[in-house]
Amino acid sequence: MTVTLHSFIDIYTRAIDAAVHLIGKAETFAQERGIDEADMLGWRLADDMHPLAFQIGVVANFTASWSARAADLPVPAGVTWTETDLAGLKAALAASRAFVTAIGPDQLAGRDEQPLTVQITDTMQPTLPVERWIASFATTNIQFHLSMIYAILRLKGVPLGKIDLFPTGL
Repeated sequence: MTVTLHSFIDIYTRAIDAAVHLIGKAETFAQERGIDEADMLGWRLADDMHPLAFQIGVVANFTASWSARAADLPVPAGVTWTETDLAGLKAALAASRAFVTAIGPDQLAGRDEQPLTVQITDTMQPTLPVERWIASFATTNIQFHLSMIYAILRLKGVPLGKIDLFPTGL
């Protein structure tokens, strides 16, 4: 199997599907225990880390925004952090999934070595080949935040196992 930029579309779709699955289990857990949605979305792994809502939003935002950059498309609007209720986060994940799966192999063909400059902090604006952004930066961040969703939920007692990261199979 040859890995191409388009191979990451499947990886990103699977990350979104896993996030949706984990959220569903968390929602059931919270409802059964009378835990308020806002409280659940505020759960954190550590006090100095971002809450569950942020972790979900990053998975939604990064999957769409980095796929767009790789395909040289306009970056779609994402989670804005002004309203982060469960319905909005689920909608953001669904929108990101629809956006990502609409990107065809032809839109990414030949883009691997294309230089891409992105402002990622106030002081960092690196230029890297698209493939490096996707394989190293974007995918690492998506998987990190997906892992944080899992870890936060496990910490709070949501019954999860590693298999819950593969809700659509291997």
